[in-house]
Amino acid sequence: MQTNAIPATDASDNPTGCCPRFHPERWDGVTLHFDHKPFVKASTVSFFHMPLNMGHVMAKTWAAIEKAHAASGAFLVLSHDTSAWHAEHLFAVDTPVPGAEMVELSGDYLCKVFDGPFSDAPRWCEALQKAVVDAGKTPGEQYLYYTTCPKCAAFYGHNSVVGVARLG
Repeated sequence: MQTNAIPATDASDNPTGCCPRFHPERWDGVTLHFDHKPFVKASTVSFFHMPLNMGHVMAKTWAAIEKAHAASGAFLVLSHDTSAWHAEHLFAVDTPVPGAEMVELSGDYLCKVFDGPFSDAPRWCEALQKAVVDAGKTPGEQYLYYTTCPKCAAFYGHNSVVGVARLG
């Protein structure tokens, strides 16, 4: 895969009119190569890891990205719980977004696709860490990419989540 490339999302495969259908084969086992890949950083408030203001934060952040014409060719939001009360979300963009907090990621990141209830997230993170070790690498920071909203996951019959771990 090319540097800073993200697997394509087929926006036309969208029977819900909300989240496009996720294709796990495009992500599972893929290594992303980032070199100063820009992301908009946003935060949510959580209650025991359940985000309380996710809809508002997603809408506000996405509106700023669209206004700046900075949207990446493929949709990707990397999420990471910093505590039971707070989470950070990194929105992939192609260019900086004025007024937004920007971060850059560099390095190689292994992707592993999971499917199941959100309560399985601790097991997914353990399995992702094991996959990194099995690849002969040292696990770095881990993120989860929630591929669809809960309503679309119910419609599609799959709650696909991509674990993304930095390879050290």
